[in-house]
Amino acid sequence: MLIRSWDRGSEPEWRTWLAGRDFGLLAANGPAGSGPVLVPTHFLLDADAGEILLHLAAPNPIWAALRADPHATLAVTDDYAYAPGYWRGEPGTPTSLYASVHFDCTAEIVDDPAGKAEILTRQVAHFQPEAALGVVPGEAPFGPLLSGLRGLRLTVRSVRAKFKYDDKKTVAEQAELADRLAERGTGRDAGARTQLLRRNARRAGHRAGDGGRVTDGS
Repeated sequence: MLIRSWDRGSEPEWRTWLAGRDFGLLAANGPAGSGPVLVPTHFLLDADAGEILLHLAAPNPIWAALRADPHATLAVTDDYAYAPGYWRGEPGTPTSLYASVHFDCTAEIVDDPAGKAEILTRQVAHFQPEAALGVVPGEAPFGPLLSGLRGLRLTVRSVRAKFKYDDKKTVAEQAELADRLAERGTGRDAGARTQLLRRNARRAGHRAGDGGRVTDGS
């Protein structure tokens, strides 16, 4: 993922944005001559501990991929929208608006019953706190099902965050784009507009008096 200087997200920014977002795309390297193995999945992020927990069915093809190469990436992308070229002034180039956070990780496959039970217990507590319960190997309702799945612990090596909301434009031009999103109001326009306005307000406060234009050409 290309991240320009004006699109880069800070750690406080991506942490805040990820609150309430716990579904992403897990990618692992496939066998030579084939593409990556991709798995859409819910996950539990412990940012302070630098780890991500999840579980998948035992037959999932990603296990073979991770045994061969434990490097993996978990990507979360949301608040995206298409901005037509005629919204953005000269030269009228269309663009995509989106937020995306990528976790580059080292994977540890968890196959012992106690380890899997711990991961499931933590996930259930996160996703359904109103009906959380402990998972005990061999005990109903979930214990007997542990043999059909494996747990995965991802140790986060680095985080790359991108918030692509036309921060290269002037503050005024960026604000006009927010108005366009409000007028159209379809798909994920509302979420994209929220992120755009948040970054626009920050830029307006930091760049008062200089027009808000980013000059970094990287």
